[in-house]
Amino acid sequence: MPSQAHATTLPIEQYIKLLREVPADMFEDVPALEEWTRKHSADPATLDRYLTWNAQHYTRNLIDHTDLYDLMAICWDVGHVSSIHNHKGQNCWMSVPVGRLVVQNYRVISECLEENRCEIVPIDSVEMNAENPLGVNPKHPVHSVRNPREFAQRAVSLHIYSRPFDSCVVYSDEQGTCGEIKLHFNTLYGEANPVRKR
Repeated sequence: MPSQAHATTLPIEQYIKLLREVPADMFEDVPALEEWTRKHSADPATLDRYLTWNAQHYTRNLIDHTDLYDLMAICWDVGHVSSIHNHKGQNCWMSVPVGRLVVQNYRVISECLEENRCEIVPIDSVEMNAENPLGVNPKHPVHSVRNPREFAQRAVSLHIYSRPFDSCVVYSDEQGTCGEIKLHFNTLYGEANPVRKR
C-alpha cells in the first residue's frame, strides 16, 4: 500500500523547479515518481493561467516541456470522459489538485493496428483526488479517465508524461476497434494554441 505522507503544497513555479531536479532514472521507476507526486502537490490557486475550459470536451494545457517529460493540466467539466487510450509505451503519473476523477483500467487481449481490431476487457477502476495520485501501471497501461456526473464538480488533473509523445492509440471495447490519433494542446504555457502543435 502506498505511504500516506502528506503532500507539500507548492506554487506551480516551485513544483516545476523541483520536477526539473528529479533524476532522469526516476522517470523509469513508476512507483518512485508516484511517491514523488504524493509528497509534492501543486497549489490549485497558482494554476489559473494554465486552465482553459470547454463545455464539449476536456482540454489539454501544456505547462512545462523538457526532453524528459511533458507536464500538462487537463480540465474536466462535469461528465467529461476520455477515450480509452494508451501512452505509446511511455510512463505517466496523474494527480488531481481540483475535484475527483475515476480511472478505468483495461487489459489488452489482442491488438492489430494494421487491421484496426482489438479485444480489451475492463479490469479495475480507481478514484483519483488530491490525496490519491496515480502512476499508470506499465503492465496494463490502457485506460480511460472520467469526471462522473454524480461528482457534480469540475476537476483539474496534472499529468507528467515521460517521455513526451504526440500520438496515442485509442480503443473501443464495444466495437472491438483501435487506431492511432494525433494529440494536441489547447494551450501552450498559458497561451492559446490554435495551430495545435507544441
